[in-house]
Amino acid sequence: MEEILEKLEKMDVASVSDAMDRLGIPCGLLGIHAVVPNKHICGRAFTVHYIPNGVVKGNVGDFLDDVKPGQVIVIDNGGRLYCTVWGDIMTHVAKARGIAGTVIDGVCRDVPGIKAENYAIFTKSTYMVTGKDRVTVDYVNRPVSISGVQVRPDDIILADDTGVVCIPDEIAERVYESAAHIEETEQKIIAAVNSGMSLKEARAKMGYHHLQTKIG
Repeated sequence: MEEILEKLEKMDVASVSDAMDRLGIPCGLLGIHAVVPNKHICGRAFTVHYIPNGVVKGNVGDFLDDVKPGQVIVIDNGGRLYCTVWGDIMTHVAKARGIAGTVIDGVCRDVPGIKAENYAIFTKSTYMVTGKDRVTVDYVNRPVSISGVQVRPDDIILADDTGVVCIPDEIAERVYESAAHIEETEQKIIAAVNSGMSLKEARAKMGYHHLQTKIG
């Protein structure tokens, strides 16, 4: 794993969100939740865009052959809740190939199989109706929109039980440095309170209320 991914993998999603607030860049993928709890993933995005079927029908999962180990599959299914684009076969293949996880602006199915594989997947919900004959892959590895946030190929996806954030590749180092500072400050606040200082005093001393304030 490359160095910046190793650094960000150690970060808390909430700290990264605060760091991105400081930079004034939206990053939180609203409404996307963990299907399997206690999973923490960090990897570069492989993006997939779906559209409704027309006269000519396409496929719903053949792109999986092109995803590299360690990548996070990010699927823009337009937030559709009426049909799935991910199930147990894709889970098994993704897990076997070392793919870090999957993020879907939409739903998945076959949850028992996903949990049995202990595969990291984050979606808006779950629903059993197939996407076959309903949606089709429009393109891969171009920018997509997840909950109103742009995700580009090779942007960095960080996710845990709190939620999912997208970190633009070109500012990843700045985001890490800011998030690390935030986490260090929060630990200092905890230590100060444990030493007898009031929470109000500790927060004021450490500048807690401005940790996420937009720079400039």
